[in-house]
Amino acid sequence: MTPAWFALVESNTTGSGRQFCRAARDRGLRPVVLANRPERYPYLAADRVEHRVLDTGAPEAVLAACRELAADGGLAGVTSSSEYFIAPAARTARHLGLAAPDPAALARCRDKARQRETLAAAGVPVPAYRTVTERTEATLAAAELGFPVVVKPTTGSGSVGVRLCAGPAEVREAAGPLLDAPMDERGRAMPAVALVEEYVEGLEFSVETFDDTVVGVVAKHLGRPPHFVETGHDFPAPSVPPDLAETALRAVKALGLGWGPAHTELRYGADGPVVIEVNPRLAGGMIPALVGRAAGVDLVAATVARAVGDTPSPRPERRCHASIRFALADRAGTVTAVGGLAEARRLPGVEFAEITVAPGTALEITHSFRDRFGYAVATGPDATTAAARAERAAAQLHMTTR
Repeated sequence: MTPAWFALVESNTTGSGRQFCRAARDRGLRPVVLANRPERYPYLAADRVEHRVLDTGAPEAVLAACRELAADGGLAGVTSSSEYFIAPAARTARHLGLAAPDPAALARCRDKARQRETLAAAGVPVPAYRTVTERTEATLAAAELGFPVVVKPTTGSGSVGVRLCAGPAEVREAAGPLLDAPMDERGRAMPAVALVEEYVEGLEFSVETFDDTVVGVVAKHLGRPPHFVETGHDFPAPSVPPDLAETALRAVKALGLGWGPAHTELRYGADGPVVIEVNPRLAGGMIPALVGRAAGVDLVAATVARAVGDTPSPRPERRCHASIRFALADRAGTVTAVGGLAEARRLPGVEFAEITVAPGTALEITHSFRDRFGYAVATGPDATTAAARAERAAAQLHMTTR
């Protein structure tokens, strides 16, 4: 008997997209990626994953493609590993009577201005903020809040367009691209709206939840200001401040989430935990891989199971500590050579390492996750050892550009 299809509306360009397809196959399903530009995803060819080319920005086209799949052997589930397409995938699944989170909650969460408003109304601590549509309005908002402030888009991910600003000139410079014909990383038009918000000084964490249960807390490492590029993660966090996990659960509940995975980013400020943002999806940055290595929980498999109507219950077990460190490009150009991968993989405790660019790749410095050209994941009996191993391995990775 031919297995039923499992449809993914687009995919991550890095990270867990490939794992979603593997998890579907492990369940005896046929993964298929619905994509506008399937060439974005080299793993489709490498893993022989089927795809359908269509305008994934058009809901009727996605629904029609899924109906065709349902008629051709059955459709077990519809979801996405890309934050940009989680809500449309959920709407399609609900329309077909398949398991899915609440599309309205996802849309509310994806709009960071609406998210801030909802959380504040529920009494969940968030930074003081203003929503702006003009540069002058942005500078006035920053002056009212008090410098430094953070300027960020109301949609997006991976720290794209997020900047710490020390004065009015920096606010105007940061707000300009967000307000003047803004585009997301997929080349789609975004609303000409930006957030100007209070800068919360303190350590940064993320709380990974599944349904209404905390799976664990991640300690996050950021690059140099004024940008917020994540340079690494440690799981479990070696020291978890009080009320962190409880605050994340309150945020998830206030937003109407609590179905499947959520990734809540917080800072622990002078007055306690503050929610920076809630993402209604699995974490990026290979965090699910850290959770799998350190706690024996396969969050990707659990998410696929949820999307086909099962009710998995991820139960973490303390096995070890796991860390990831990213290698970041420091200048733009065309990649001419890469190296150090074999050396990184041979180091003690290294679980896996990858270089994610190839000769011929054109690199731009965007001060976001797109500046990463490789990473190393390592484990150890304690947080210090795991982190040191990952740092040593990532330092082996190198590339040259012209």
